[in-house]
Amino acid sequence: MTRLLGPRHVEVALDAHAEVAEGPVWDSSGNELVWVDIPRHLVHRFHPASGRCTSVDVGQPVGAVALRDSGGLVLALRDGFGVLDGDTGPARLVREVEADSASNRMNDGKCDQSGRFWAGTMALDMRVGAGTLYRLETDFEVVSVLADVSVPNGLAWTADERTMYFIDSTTNGVDVLDHAPRSGTVGERRRLIDIAPEIGLPDGMTTDVDGFLWIALWGGGAVRRYSPAGALDTVVQLPATQITSCTFGGEQLDELYITSAAAGLSDEERANQPHAGAVFRVRPGVCGLPPQRFSG
Repeated sequence: MTRLLGPRHVEVALDAHAEVAEGPVWDSSGNELVWVDIPRHLVHRFHPASGRCTSVDVGQPVGAVALRDSGGLVLALRDGFGVLDGDTGPARLVREVEADSASNRMNDGKCDQSGRFWAGTMALDMRVGAGTLYRLETDFEVVSVLADVSVPNGLAWTADERTMYFIDSTTNGVDVLDHAPRSGTVGERRRLIDIAPEIGLPDGMTTDVDGFLWIALWGGGAVRRYSPAGALDTVVQLPATQITSCTFGGEQLDELYITSAAAGLSDEERANQPHAGAVFRVRPGVCGLPPQRFSG
């Protein structure tokens, strides 16, 4: 039976009123949630215990961030891969990506257990097949992994790193690929989970200690938990429709932080969803895994 976590389980952790909050990552060194507001060019650090949230303007749209072993962050920027040293910046572009395509920007990203940062590009108009999934090696070499993707979003790996999960949102599902941990190469994509359009577009994704997938649904007002075999296990209902991503945080990694967006909503929709663009928190009764860090 599918478990339902409704309004009484959901807290507004930070009423951020973000246009497109995305890419949440838990930084255990300061017990902070790092997340981005893509169109506002902002990287935020939210400290739940104090309620403090600080921001850095990185100068261009930023789709995702990951923690670095050496401190600071690695960024998926509009123009390519960048780094942010310390808490104040500035951001530095270290590898340009698709410099000949002004109509594309980088979107979601995540690190694997070998310390490589993966992120993809998409067309601003979400044109089918206009994007590419890239891998940033620890020596800052950029490798093209998957071409002809449309809206590359959630990424995750199994504990042994031999399977990679990948969401290309407009295909309405989650794919799996064989993954070689040492080299980072992947095999052919095959479908694991189909998500009906009326349920929402699959967006960001994270995994828990049991290897289950937690998938944010843009337009669906929910996060869904699926087993590694693709069976629906839990549905978290949220007071906003445009749910973008999620990650586990808190000292025990037992809190699920969920980001959302207000961009594109009508005045009436914003009035009916006063917490659109907020960061939500749920305690789902299962723990997550610490995020992988970029080793470059």
